[in-house]
Amino acid sequence: MEKQQLIEKTTEALRPLETANLMHTMQTLTMKQIFTNPVVLGVIAIVLFLGVIKRSKTVLLSLFGLIGLIVLVRFAIPASSTSEELSLGSIVPFVVIGGVIGGVIIYFSLVKSD
Repeated sequence: MEKQQLIEKTTEALRPLETANLMHTMQTLTMKQIFTNPVVLGVIAIVLFLGVIKRSKTVLLSLFGLIGLIVLVRFAIPASSTSEELSLGSIVPFVVIGGVIGGVIIYFSLVKSD
């Protein structure tokens, strides 16, 4: 009986991490909410500090990729989208922003040498 209760509690604790809930949260968050959260600001500041001090291209590109994904989700997947169909107007920003993010990361990690 104790195992079943533990499984039920774990299931309820992990329910907010379902894909639908995460996508809804990511779509409704504003840039102001993301960048005014003290935890997010602290993590970004620590990662930026370590990346600059260590001169780590990997850390700085990871930070760029993270911020790029936030921008991608915010602008390419609008929250007011009620239709399930993908239109050309919703795919183009996703492809363009994703291409820019991927291109910059590939260029600095593979093509450009120090």
